[in-house]
Parts: sequence; C-alpha cells; structure tokens
Amino acid sequence: MAVASRTDASKRKALREDTVVTLYARWLDFYYRRRREIYVGGAVIVVIILGLIGYSYYQQQQEQQAQQLLGEVLPLYEQGKYREALDGADGRSGLLELARAYGHTNAGNLARFYAADALYRLGEYEQALELWAAFDSDDPMLAAAALAGQAAVYENKGEHERAAELYRRAADRYDNPVLTPHYLLRAGRNYEIVGNLEAARRMYETLRERYPEALQATEAEIALARIAARASQAS
Repeated sequence: MAVASRTDASKRKALREDTVVTLYARWLDFYYRRRREIYVGGAVIVVIILGLIGYSYYQQQQEQQAQQLLGEVLPLYEQGKYREALDGADGRSGLLELARAYGHTNAGNLARFYAADALYRLGEYEQALELWAAFDSDDPMLAAAALAGQAAVYENKGEHERAAELYRRAADRYDNPVLTPHYLLRAGRNYEIVGNLEAARRMYETLRERYPEALQATEAEIALARIAARASQAS
C-alpha cells in the first residue's frame, strides 16, 4: 500500500509539473506571437501614468492660481461691493469668472459660494440659487450655509414648503449653537405658513431642547404656544 501511495504521489507531482510546463510554454508562445501588442500595451500604461501625474500637477497649479485670485477679489466682497466683487475691478478677476474658470478647484468652488451670496444680496435670486445648488463642499458649515441660502431664495419666492425642507436639512447638516437655531426657527416658520403644524412643532421643540440658551429659543417658546392655541381652537 505504501508503494502504491508513493506511486500516486509521484504521478500527482509529475502532473503538476506538466501543468506548469504547459502553462509556461503557452505563455512563451503567446508572448512571441503578441509581443508587439504587449509592448504597445505597456506603452499605453506608461502614458496613462504620466497623464495622471501631469493632471495632478495641473490641478495643483490651478488650485494655487485660484487661491491667489480669490484672495485678491475677496476684499471687495467684504467691503460690501458686491457687483464689483462679482464682475471684477481694477484688474482683478471677479467671483463669477473664478467660479466659471476654476470651479473644479477648492478655491474656485468657494468663489462659487461667495458669488451666490453676493447675487442674493443684490436680489438676483435665480442666479444665486443656481450657484448655491452647484456648490459642493465637505465642510459641514459651508454645506449647511449653501442649503440655507437656497432655502432663503425659495422663501422669498413664496415656496415655503421647499424652503422649510432645505432649512431642516441645513440644521441636520451642521450642529452649531449660533447657526443651527436660526435654521430650525426658519424651518419651523415656513412649515407653519403651509399649515404643517406637526413639523413646525418638531422644529421648535428641537430648538428649545437642544439650544435653550440661543436667542431664538424664546421665539420658539412663543411659536409653540401659538401652535398649541391653534390646535385647541381646531378641536
């Protein structure tokens, strides 16, 4: 039996070796028949890698340039010169141009946010809405502010239900003792306007419970009393 086992083991080993030899032979045959394509494929991979390196370098250069240009125009925005900040002045590129040309960079994306706010302050709500909707950031404060900006536009247009939802999303996106109470209060008011008293009550109660020291907490208390009175009258 032992001799038979050794014989079987030898056969299996020989079979494995034959398989390896066969695969190697097939690879050599494939290589010699297709080596031109293999060389071309290798060249393509090199080109792709070099392209990625070049794109990364290009992105870095674009980011640096966008940051510099944004730094030059922001003083106009901060001084309340919104039209000049949007269109550019004194040889400085405007926020709209930066958002258009460098929107793929972080600085260009931030220019988009500032441009939206400047447009809103000038009463150009539709364009502001478009830019805020296009703004994309991993920063929760800025992401929430962009949602609140869109909400403010819809609020001004009388689309209160949509405004309420956006304010609610802004409150969920960023937890801050100064900004979040404002978002919750605005959400509650817009829900109240469209008659969704249950949703309004939830917003006010969240504000009262989570931010009792906020300035808006008193307004939330008054609003809750008002909702309770309306509910009792309805019953």
